[in-house]
Amino acid sequence: MQKDLSNYRKSYEKQELLESNCPENPMELFQQWFHEVEESKTNEESNAMTISTIGLDGFPKNRVVLLKKFTSEGFIFYTNYNSEKGKAITENPNICLSFFWHTLERQIIIKGVAEKTSENNSDGYFEYRPDGSKLGAIASNQSENVASREKLDEALKAAEEKYKGKEIPRPKHWGGYIVKPISIEFWQGRPNRMHDRIRYTLQENFDWKIERLAP
Repeated sequence: MQKDLSNYRKSYEKQELLESNCPENPMELFQQWFHEVEESKTNEESNAMTISTIGLDGFPKNRVVLLKKFTSEGFIFYTNYNSEKGKAITENPNICLSFFWHTLERQIIIKGVAEKTSENNSDGYFEYRPDGSKLGAIASNQSENVASREKLDEALKAAEEKYKGKEIPRPKHWGGYIVKPISIEFWQGRPNRMHDRIRYTLQENFDWKIERLAP
C-alpha cells in the first residue's frame, strides 16, 4: 500500500510576523494569537495542544490534550498523574507543547518544564468539572491495560452508584501541571515556504531574547 503526497501544496498568504510587532514578553503575543483564533471562530477547539514527552522506554510520544488555563507563569493542563504521560513527566519534566491553527496558518512551539500545580488549584478545577468527567477520572486507570470496553463501563457504573447523591472527591492521583516556558517559537506561514519564525528564549535575568529563524 502506498500513497504519494508529493503534490499536496498550499500557499500561505494570510498574515506576517515581523519583529516590530513582537512584544518583549512572549506570553503577550500568545494571548493575542489565542484571542485572534477564538475570534475567527474557525477552530473547533482552539485550546487543543500537542504534548510531547520522553517515555520511560526512551521514545518520544505526542498526544493531544486541552489547555485549561494560561498565565504569565505558563500553561496549565490536567491529567492522571499515574498515566503514561504523568510517569514520563515525573521521570523527565522537560516537555514540549505545540499548537497548530491551520485556518490562520500559525503554529506555536513551546519548550518548558512541567511541575504539578497546587492541590488547591487541582481541587478548584476538579470541582468545576461535570459529574460525568469526575466519575470518569475515578473509574479509569488511565494508560493501564483493560480487558474490554464492558469492564470500563462496569467501573464507571460502580462509581456512579458509589457516589450517587454524594459529593465526588478529586482522586489524589489526578490534578494539574503547569508548564513554565523556557523557549517559545511563533510560526506564521508565508508564500514560497519563506515562513516567519520568531523565537523567544528565556535568559538568566528572566528577560526574553528575540531571534528570527530561517524557515
